[in-house]
Amino acid sequence: MGDYKLSAVLRGHESDVRSVAFPHPTTVVSASRDFSVRLWKLQSEKPPSFDSTIKIQGKEFINSLAIVPPTAEFPEGLIVSSGKDQIIDVRPPSKALDDNAEALLIGHASNVCALDVSQDGRLIISGSWDTEARVWQVGKWEDSTVLKGHEASVWAVLAYDSATIITGCADQQIRIFQPTGKLVRSIKTGDVVRALCRLPPNHPSGAHFASAGNDAVVRLWTLDGHQVSELRGHENFIYSLAVLPDGRLVSAGEDRTVRLWEKNECIQTITHPAISVWTVAVCSENGDIVTGASDRLVRVFTREPQRYADPAAIEQFSEDVKSSAIPQQSMGNINKEKLPGPEFLTQKSGTKEGQVQMILEGNGNITAYQWSMAANQWVSVGTVVDQAGSDGRKISHNGKEYDYVFDVDIEEGKPPLKLPYNVSQNPYEVARKFCEDHKLPLTYLDQVTNFIVQNTQGATLGQSTSQGADPWGTDARYRPGDAAPSQAPPQPPAPKAKILPQKEYLDILTANHKPIFKKLQEFNQALVNDGSKGLSMNPSDIEQLSAAVSLLEKGSAKDIDPSAIDLIVKAATEWPEDKRLPGLDLLRLLFSAEEPVAYLTTEQNILQRLASSGAFAPTSPLNNTMMAVRSLSNLFKTDIGRAIAGDEFNQIHESVSAFLTTPNRNLIIAITTLYINYSVLLTGDNNADRVLSLLDDLNKILHSAKDSEAIYRALVATGTLLSLDSDFCEAGRDILQLPSAISAAEKQAKEPRVKNVVAEIREQLQD
Repeated sequence: MGDYKLSAVLRGHESDVRSVAFPHPTTVVSASRDFSVRLWKLQSEKPPSFDSTIKIQGKEFINSLAIVPPTAEFPEGLIVSSGKDQIIDVRPPSKALDDNAEALLIGHASNVCALDVSQDGRLIISGSWDTEARVWQVGKWEDSTVLKGHEASVWAVLAYDSATIITGCADQQIRIFQPTGKLVRSIKTGDVVRALCRLPPNHPSGAHFASAGNDAVVRLWTLDGHQVSELRGHENFIYSLAVLPDGRLVSAGEDRTVRLWEKNECIQTITHPAISVWTVAVCSENGDIVTGASDRLVRVFTREPQRYADPAAIEQFSEDVKSSAIPQQSMGNINKEKLPGPEFLTQKSGTKEGQVQMILEGNGNITAYQWSMAANQWVSVGTVVDQAGSDGRKISHNGKEYDYVFDVDIEEGKPPLKLPYNVSQNPYEVARKFCEDHKLPLTYLDQVTNFIVQNTQGATLGQSTSQGADPWGTDARYRPGDAAPSQAPPQPPAPKAKILPQKEYLDILTANHKPIFKKLQEFNQALVNDGSKGLSMNPSDIEQLSAAVSLLEKGSAKDIDPSAIDLIVKAATEWPEDKRLPGLDLLRLLFSAEEPVAYLTTEQNILQRLASSGAFAPTSPLNNTMMAVRSLSNLFKTDIGRAIAGDEFNQIHESVSAFLTTPNRNLIIAITTLYINYSVLLTGDNNADRVLSLLDDLNKILHSAKDSEAIYRALVATGTLLSLDSDFCEAGRDILQLPSAISAAEKQAKEPRVKNVVAEIREQLQD
């Protein structure tokens, strides 16, 4: 029977994990839509834990991954990856992030969604949305052979052996080719094919390979095109297949499950607290399984007790599954009136592993239960909801994962309290527990309950993506959102009667200090290697920077030596543009402390240096500009910083105004954060020219912004400025035509918090 349990959870990716590989018991490789490929190495065995190194940081989604095994020419093997940028990156695993790839394979004309490597390590096979599959010879990188005849996207490729290549296509056919490009056979399947897997020789079924796809059926085939059997149990698209050393199959799909199959039967179902499990792979040496999912996490499962995660982690995984929210649209039509009640769970047994049963609970919620053959019982796997509060990405709080973690201001001058919430929970019960935990009077109960409802009821599962249309009919399905910004944006406002005007300054201080410093060291070493001694730093400089980063991490920026600040400014403004980001990231943190700001503005003339360095030039890398704007936002953290922001308004405004219609999410959020801070600052300095200038800018942002967070911040800034004087409302209404911008924003971002602030602004404009 199936007995796989959680072994390890690998955290680090910032978006969906789309492909994984498990080449060695101590090594996992993962590719994500956060534009990165990570190499994970086992750090400790009991319980297992892994640490990651980013091997590729691209500029587009990375969707596919394969591993070339060690050969005489490449003794450590090669990591092969690709995605939306259409370029196949090939590199040894030991290469540093900034090293050149072994090869960049160019030929595809659209997203490369499938990769595989022959067992002898000689061939790489790729499949793409451009309706082509290609064969590349390892070490002979210049040319490729096109496998022609596909009429739609090639979703799956399989290098079956040195003489046989198999492709799976959205045109509902499996094709078998020779590496020369000769088509040997076509097999009609009846639905889109998304996954292929080689079966070991002498498989008990007599089949040679397996396929799966949109019809949620795993099919076993012989090479002559004969279908041997069908494995049924999944309830949605199957995205990935793998095989265990003993020949048992593993599948993963959009029903949130990984399933193990033996003799045509599902013997174990591993449900994930995610919207979709995109990928699964197996370690051929020990039979452990690795998965990648929409919740950004990589998970390892094992059947060996010595490699189990600690009991608390296993229990937490189970609790995360139980508390997860299942979008009703993924479950088909549910007739609530005909669902059985909880008594069904004790009166009826399931008929097969992984069978799902909906139960109408006494509180009116619909809970999904899954039958476990091993436990001989129904296991809760989540609550069915009309809508859910995230795009599959959970927020960690006290070791648990939540859809939301709100900041709630209860008492002036004290830090906000954290209010964690999953959309599958009862808002009233969460509010009651929150009040009890923090010893709040029961008069807060209704207020907190209403706050939860108002700030979660409009969220939806999945977000639109800049990736472009999926060419074969999946646009209506779950699609992961863009990568989250590196800093956590401010949470929705605490439960108050009114949102406007904003009274507090916002800052952007969250940082991963060690990775920033590590990246700065890597860039410095690259300058040393290039012979750029005038720009690079010597070992004593690096020691000074290390001490400065440690102080930043401890919140003691005021104690940083001015010579270390000089080094940070040098890295942020004098290094080559493609190497400035870590310096700018550290500069952002310095801008929040009184003493560094005083030194930066008086001794370094930092605002002028940022401008003259090209940080706000149209040709500047947008991440550099974004980080520079975040620095400006942090000026408002201190008295001296606010004074500088006021004195240098014209220069700062000129620097950022060229980027008001940027499609870059992180940059426009940084700009709208800066504008919120200026709106608060102007509350004490009612400068009409500045107010109208900012309102004009915000008008442009509201007409062009697509991201709901940026829209919300722009609205808060707008409403706060309008609160300053009725004359500004009149100008906004009659001259700037703000009502049109407000309507455009409301139409673009249909969230309760947006509707609430829009209602307040309209009330202002009507007065």
